[in-house]
Amino acid sequence: MYFVGIDIGTSSVKLLIINEKGEIINSVSKEYPIYFPQPSWSEQNPEGWWEQTLIGLKELLKGIDGKSVKAISFSGQMHGLVTLDKNDNIIRPAILWNDQRTEKECLFLNNTIGREKISHWTGNIALTGFTAPKILWLKENEPDNFEKIEKIMLPKDYIAYKMSGVFATDYSDASGTLYLDVKNKKWSEDMLDILGISVHQLPKLYESYEAIGNINKDLADELGLNDNVKIVIGGGDQAVAAVGGGIVNEYECSVSLGTSGVIFANTKDFLVDDNNRLHSFCNANGKYHVMGVTLAAAASLKWWVEKINKSARYDEIVSEITKADVNKNIFFLPYLMGERTPHNDPNARGVFIGMDMTNEKKDMTRAVLEGVAFSLRDTFEIMKDMGINISEITINGGGARNQIWCQIISDILNVKVNKVNSEEGPSYGAAILATVGHKLFDTVDEACNSFIKVNSTIHPNPDLVNYYDEKYKKYKLIYPSIKGLYKELN
Repeated sequence: MYFVGIDIGTSSVKLLIINEKGEIINSVSKEYPIYFPQPSWSEQNPEGWWEQTLIGLKELLKGIDGKSVKAISFSGQMHGLVTLDKNDNIIRPAILWNDQRTEKECLFLNNTIGREKISHWTGNIALTGFTAPKILWLKENEPDNFEKIEKIMLPKDYIAYKMSGVFATDYSDASGTLYLDVKNKKWSEDMLDILGISVHQLPKLYESYEAIGNINKDLADELGLNDNVKIVIGGGDQAVAAVGGGIVNEYECSVSLGTSGVIFANTKDFLVDDNNRLHSFCNANGKYHVMGVTLAAAASLKWWVEKINKSARYDEIVSEITKADVNKNIFFLPYLMGERTPHNDPNARGVFIGMDMTNEKKDMTRAVLEGVAFSLRDTFEIMKDMGINISEITINGGGARNQIWCQIISDILNVKVNKVNSEEGPSYGAAILATVGHKLFDTVDEACNSFIKVNSTIHPNPDLVNYYDEKYKKYKLIYPSIKGLYKELN
């Protein structure tokens, strides 16, 4: 038996296929472009996701007995606004999670409607990345397009729709729209009224591990599959990445070092930070989670290596910091795309501070890695305040391949950092959800406990833990000191 996981990421679609033992048989990645039509805007063509997914599937299934494929599931970049008209045509390019155009709409929701009401209805407050502010922006700025809307969906749900013909989503991904009542797992009528949309324009809600239907017969024939292959809806990328890392028990925690950086902690019950600095979302295993987001994590390192150093030699540049002492006075704020947790400030920008004439490139490289880790610690401290005590994390994402960065994170968070036997994260988690949707396992927890094993553990350096505690105190002073300048710079 085979099971396919598809991750609709920001820069590429990643596909893999596993057997009933959880072993990866093959994997494929296909890239597609991101468009930046204006400063702070970020868009993609959903048809590009589908084209590359189809190409990737054909490549993935080469040499595989297609008749043994039992189920396909998904992970997807969250919050993106995909709109279809009555003929299922794409109305406009999808507005992505890292798009920052909706500051005005967020101010309206948080200040005019009110943070307390929004939080009561959805468990969260308005952030520029969420879907609801994008709908308001579309209503205000492209009214003709708004009037054409027949279906509103999220990125992975578009692919599931193309494969099954079923208009569906799951609770974990829907949690990031800001029009789901997360606690009660239903669409919020109050929010829909404010947005001017109806429940009929929204997909049916499922748990991430539930099958929504079977693959379209024409597509099955094209791919050499049976037409009874189950389409399992899957979930938002962070929730599914947690499944791929075996993070399913209460208060277990993962750190994802992808384009964005995410600290994610499972909770059995629905929890909300009093100041709404964290996201309170449904989880892919049927429970809940809280998470905080650094918008530019691996993106900060990519910017530093490729844009500033004009290089593609990541390992070479990062390894130089082993020759650099930890400098107590050099800091980097990784706010290259604005920031979400804990500041919720789309105007924030990246900052180096504290350099002098003795400093070199290697010092600034270390500051970039530390800056992302300090930003993640901001989330970590909020979780502590909520009573979520974490002594170890599982790390995933592209940045997790860098051992030096993992050690810095271990030292700054003062936790053990585990790496598991799969580094694929979201796509592997999606494949696990496919096994549950096929009923190979009764629960997501059971599947993870069967498949996921810890391969290695990084332990914090006690001397650097104390050192970084003091440095973090200084780091926390920088943003409040320059916050007022960001408005002037924008």
